[in-house]
Amino acid sequence: MGSLFKSEQGKQEILQLYDQKLESLSIDFSSKRVNTSFGKTNIIITGNPQKPPIILIHGSNGNAPIALETYKDLLDSFSVYAVDLLAQPNKSAETRLSMQDDSYGEWMHEIMDKLKLQNVILAGFSFGGLVILKTLLYNEQKIKEVFLTAPAFVVNGNPIKALFRFFIPMKRYMKTKKKKYLDQFLAAAFTEKDDYAEKSLALIFTHFIMDFTPVPVIKTTDASKIKTPITLIAAENDILFPGGKMIRRAKKIFPSLKSTVLLEDSKHVQNKIDNKKIVEIIKSNAQL
Repeated sequence: MGSLFKSEQGKQEILQLYDQKLESLSIDFSSKRVNTSFGKTNIIITGNPQKPPIILIHGSNGNAPIALETYKDLLDSFSVYAVDLLAQPNKSAETRLSMQDDSYGEWMHEIMDKLKLQNVILAGFSFGGLVILKTLLYNEQKIKEVFLTAPAFVVNGNPIKALFRFFIPMKRYMKTKKKKYLDQFLAAAFTEKDDYAEKSLALIFTHFIMDFTPVPVIKTTDASKIKTPITLIAAENDILFPGGKMIRRAKKIFPSLKSTVLLEDSKHVQNKIDNKKIVEIIKSNAQL
């Protein structure tokens, strides 16, 4: 399989921005690359090693530094492991896993085994939510509790809205490199302007081969098997995974649903105020 990066120069530009984001966080950290049967996985380790472990999982077109920025206020309360997802524009292997089988769950358990982690809390955003739910379906044994923010794999939004608000502007930017199309995409996805996202996505849309496979939704029969406590945080104005629709279905299908929160006026990607709310929800509700 060829690289998902279209050129070595493009890859280096994306990874340089990755390093800049990580440095801007001004945190003490170490990086660890673990071998899994699906490829090498890059993990950033930070927080308080004397505290319970939490694994952070970012969304599509993201990376571990973005997750750390989102959940930065957790660093005093947890031993934090931020994972670079496979086949994303980051420092992990470019192995693209199937969303239809147990691969993501198996991969995450291999990571926990290599890190020798037990009683883990998982917290993830968007596609990271799919990874977490796949992990629970594969084996719940090592996981104490999960926190899902605007997760994929629970519901999907109106495909026509997603086409016109997300995918057409994205494709037009890829073809023309006109900033107005990138701005249209960002306005649909982000609750507030994000300079890093603008720079990062401009590079990713230009230099990275993205996966446009439709995101599945979890089967009711599978959801009913999950016993791990779930806290679901949904975004009211999320076009991809609408918050109200998500909470209604989650209440029907997840017997282990502990609580739900609807972030009013939030689009798919939350603003800094809502990120602080999410952190407080985790700190006040996690079973430590």
